[in-house]
Amino acid sequence: MNISRKALAAILCSAMGGVALIGGTVAYLTDYDVAANEFTVGKVDIDLLEPKWDPEEHKDLVPTEEIEKDPQIKNVGVNDAFVYLEVSVPVRNVLTSDKDGNRREAADTELFTFEAGEGWTLMQSFLKDGYQVYQYSFNDILKPQDTTAPLFETMTFANLIEGQLDGAQLTVPVRAYAIQTVHTGDEGSTIPEKAKEAFDKYMNQNTAQPGAAAVKA
Repeated sequence: MNISRKALAAILCSAMGGVALIGGTVAYLTDYDVAANEFTVGKVDIDLLEPKWDPEEHKDLVPTEEIEKDPQIKNVGVNDAFVYLEVSVPVRNVLTSDKDGNRREAADTELFTFEAGEGWTLMQSFLKDGYQVYQYSFNDILKPQDTTAPLFETMTFANLIEGQLDGAQLTVPVRAYAIQTVHTGDEGSTIPEKAKEAFDKYMNQNTAQPGAAAVKA
């Protein structure tokens, strides 16, 4: 078959164009990109602070002494949190007097009293193992690097008489808890209600586990 040089050139150009087109199509269809779907696990972490507390100043308590003690919580994690303080006040059967010096009969008495600030809500209080336990929730969600208001500023020692506890070593344990806000307090309509719901879930999850909050008998 006779093919002119011009025709042959046109056929070759057309064939090369087809190769280029096919090659370009294959290159496009086999191209890809990678999306790295990385996830970072959150962290709930808190510090219990008592800036004014100095144990060296309270080794010789006297009746009705006022003690500086200001428990508060700092969120040092990366997630918003509901936070809580648990204060356990020792209870003893002792003789006391009222503010006018009138003697009272011996009775089970909380050896320290305090007044909680407005930023906190009492969830529950109960007697357990010789302590009156108070569990409070903070009224706001605590964001990372924020610090709560103190639960209280001072505690007052009971007005004991006749040296009943001379030399006794007394402790007021304070514990702090934090729970993530996501998927824990969904049913409540206010922050204290949401915090209480989250706390109840925490209690159910951590019964008899290290770090568990005190449970009413």
